[in-house]
Amino acid sequence: MGVNKERMLAGDWYLPDDAELAADTLRRDELCAAYGAAAREDRNAILAELFASVGEDVRIRPPFFCDYGYGITVGDRTFMNVGAVLLDTAPITIGSDVQIGPNVQLLTPAHELDTERRRAGWEKGLPITIGDNVWLGGGVIVCPGVTIGENTVVGAGSVVAKDLPAGVLAVGNPARVVRALD
Repeated sequence: MGVNKERMLAGDWYLPDDAELAADTLRRDELCAAYGAAAREDRNAILAELFASVGEDVRIRPPFFCDYGYGITVGDRTFMNVGAVLLDTAPITIGSDVQIGPNVQLLTPAHELDTERRRAGWEKGLPITIGDNVWLGGGVIVCPGVTIGENTVVGAGSVVAKDLPAGVLAVGNPARVVRALD
């Protein structure tokens, strides 16, 4: 394994313009294209090859996009609507019975604040964790390093920049808890 992929997987700063990571991107391109073209009954086998782990009865409507795929874990009976973007430079863990609306973005990459390092391309990933039975409304954006607790609902168009506890309704930009759920 090359130094940049090793650093990425360790959560350290790395340079993504790397031949090994480019090959991983090509693999992703081929598997995502195959997924989009496959019959519904054949799609889970492709997800099993693309993702680190995929549960039973997972449904993802194409098209969806990811960086590499091998950083993504999805639990049983999870549904993702069209246009999902899962940038997995760090692990993305999605629980069971999660509902993800159209055009939701789960974004693990973090970029340098220092101008010179950012211009040079340095980045790192911060993991995202989505608990069981979470519902992310259409167009939700989940920022790097965020954990959303189980049974939480995030309203459409919200930007989740900080962790959300279990069992709440959160809305807005930035997302804020508006009430507890029963």
